[in-house]
Amino acid sequence: MTEAAETGPPAALRHDWWRRGVVYQVYPRSFADSDGDGVGDLAGIVAHLDHLNDGTPGSLGVDALWLSPIYPSPGFDVGYDVADYVSVDPVFGSLGGFDRIVTEAHRRGIAVVLDLVMNHTSHLHAWFLGSRTDRHGPYADWYIWRDPVGRTRRGRPRPPNNWVSFFGGPAWTWEPARGQFYLHTFLPQQPDLNWRHPAVRAAMLDVVRFWLARGVDGFRLDVFNAFFKDAALRSNPRRFPGGWRAWDRQRHVYDKDQPEMADLLAEFRALVDGAPGRMSVGELFAGDPREAAGYAAPRHLIFDFRLIGQPWRADRLARAIDEREAAFGPDRWPTVVLSNHDQPRPSTRLARGADRDHVAKAAAMLLLTLRGTPFLYYGDEIGLGDIHVPRREIVDPPARRYWPLPLWWNRDQCRAPMPWSAAPNGGFTTGRPWLRMAPDAPTRNVAAQAADADSVLSFHRRLLWLRGASAALQTGTFRWLVAGERGVLAYFREAPEERVLMALTTEDRAATVDLGGVQGRPRLLLSSAGSSEERVIAEGRVNLRAREAVLLRLE
Repeated sequence: MTEAAETGPPAALRHDWWRRGVVYQVYPRSFADSDGDGVGDLAGIVAHLDHLNDGTPGSLGVDALWLSPIYPSPGFDVGYDVADYVSVDPVFGSLGGFDRIVTEAHRRGIAVVLDLVMNHTSHLHAWFLGSRTDRHGPYADWYIWRDPVGRTRRGRPRPPNNWVSFFGGPAWTWEPARGQFYLHTFLPQQPDLNWRHPAVRAAMLDVVRFWLARGVDGFRLDVFNAFFKDAALRSNPRRFPGGWRAWDRQRHVYDKDQPEMADLLAEFRALVDGAPGRMSVGELFAGDPREAAGYAAPRHLIFDFRLIGQPWRADRLARAIDEREAAFGPDRWPTVVLSNHDQPRPSTRLARGADRDHVAKAAAMLLLTLRGTPFLYYGDEIGLGDIHVPRREIVDPPARRYWPLPLWWNRDQCRAPMPWSAAPNGGFTTGRPWLRMAPDAPTRNVAAQAADADSVLSFHRRLLWLRGASAALQTGTFRWLVAGERGVLAYFREAPEERVLMALTTEDRAATVDLGGVQGRPRLLLSSAGSSEERVIAEGRVNLRAREAVLLRLE
């Protein structure tokens, strides 16, 4: 029994904390390096847990830490190609180092959520090494193997169907040692597991048990709706109109979203629910809000990425929010996501040449006041932007493959190391960082913003602590006042004991929100522009400066 498992989660995490709380995502390679090798590690995360929550408003006050993959990996997809599910990559530390994260996080009231990559393994995993050479061995059917369907005119084996890889090219790779094709939804170095095989199912659930025993409070399931494929491996129909990529020219009706996933999710949730306070969140692979809502359950969250794809326009944001609210309804609990390790950061994507800090603050107001569980990506709290990565420095495999074609966005750009101070390399490392620092790291860093009451970080701290004390913002209902008209979003969050109103404009000009008919006296809680209550609330209106967001309590 590990120390983490013996202590268990603190009392604050033993209930539905995931409904009320905020989850902070850390990309371990980029958060903090403790040993000078240029790569972030577990000890670096421990050293900065007080930034997440030290129990005072001088920290973010978040409720959970989500760790992107920390398993041993050859790195063909920067950690999402797992070679061992029950260990820690030495570049990050050890199992003992992970136990320390759990213990120290729990001591601060922070839950620990671990990324689980279970659709596929690394091609160097012992299971695949055993499967690729022996059709009759113990791992023979742990992956999806098929004979060719004839030969091409040049005499080459023909793949079993027309499926394509998300990263480009066929989803099937020929393995001469076995004389068959194997399936990979992503890179050839990421062979898909055969979830229809009972031994695979049992082994992966044992992985879940292993990490639960070490005190993990939840899991993020990577591309979980792709676990099962059509049993007959039927070819996908073509999609009209298509897109630039081969993936976008198919309707993916047979290589994901199969009905068997419902039973597996139920079994997985029964295992996770063996102790109170545990949660799970699934990454829906290539889906929309309606599909996401279909997978949601009382204790299982689903990522809805619709907001990530929207420009900073009130009408487009309102439409995406409406679609999400209609899909989830009052009985399913949504998530709120504006960025992650695969997507451009809000301060770059949404600013459109405007003041980056103003947009970063307004985006935070949206993220942290909508109905649902917010997921905050490391660095967004200081307005960290995307970085330019020259071709010779690109790490992201599909970005290297397709450069300079516009078929794949380079994910390295949103994975810049966290700048902690004005020290060399932003205090991230004493060595050479694995990825270049943001060019403004000497001025845009945690230490500088902590000392500035008007900074993006200080705004995040105030807003997060306001949210942590607000029943309306945590679990209240959602109701529109202004749904995108004239560049304005305004909505109520309401609980029996509290009512709040959020209003923002995405425009480069001032705007007003009429409060006629709104019950209760409005009091200003927070303004992204630092406005006073006298300026914001006057003559029955909310007065917004360009790109300003305000939060009001109705008394």
